[in-house]
Amino acid sequence: MHDKPLILVFVKAPIKGHIKSRLAASIGEEAAFALYKDFICDVVDAVEKSGYPLRICFHPANEKETVVSLLGSGYFLMPQPSGDLGKKMEHAFRWTFDEGFTRVLLIGSDIPDIPTPILREALESLKENDIVIGPAADGGYYLIGFTKGSFFPQVFHGIPWGTKAVLDMTMHILEEASCRINLVATWQDVDTVDDLMSLFNRNRDTAFAQSRTMKYIVKARLHE
Repeated sequence: MHDKPLILVFVKAPIKGHIKSRLAASIGEEAAFALYKDFICDVVDAVEKSGYPLRICFHPANEKETVVSLLGSGYFLMPQPSGDLGKKMEHAFRWTFDEGFTRVLLIGSDIPDIPTPILREALESLKENDIVIGPAADGGYYLIGFTKGSFFPQVFHGIPWGTKAVLDMTMHILEEASCRINLVATWQDVDTVDDLMSLFNRNRDTAFAQSRTMKYIVKARLHE
């Protein structure tokens, strides 16, 4: 079988007042709106640098033009299906495996400083493992991937999404099924103003300091 890898990026269409509610409660809807657009662009940049093909999976399904207006028309866009997060992820994997992709990685858009080497490591690890997961600092995960032959949809069933139990429950399901699991580095989603300050402080002296996200934090004086 010809190897055909893919990275899926899950995004919400950037609509003011409908994204990053916890962050907006602290910094205002305008700043949260501007930042989330930068998050998306910085994540897409990281994926592009990996050298792997990518698709943007957006929600809501009727907001394709909103995503195009941000990223341009040069990306393959596919709407997220209806249902909870688990159903959305399950069907995104099913669709891409049905199309013939053999190794698929799915990431979110709340990790603007995700290092490209983590993405490469994650996809490479699927040559020897059934599943790869990137644990998030809040008890969830920011990255998950399978091979076509190892796809295990049960991992998306019965999970209390948005809670600190997500990773533990996911790992229990996989371990019970004797899956070969690779864990990449733990990373921190940006959902709150504390998360945002953590991102800013850990990236003061990194290459990410020149990113859209970091420049906006400085421009808007959110770090003060």
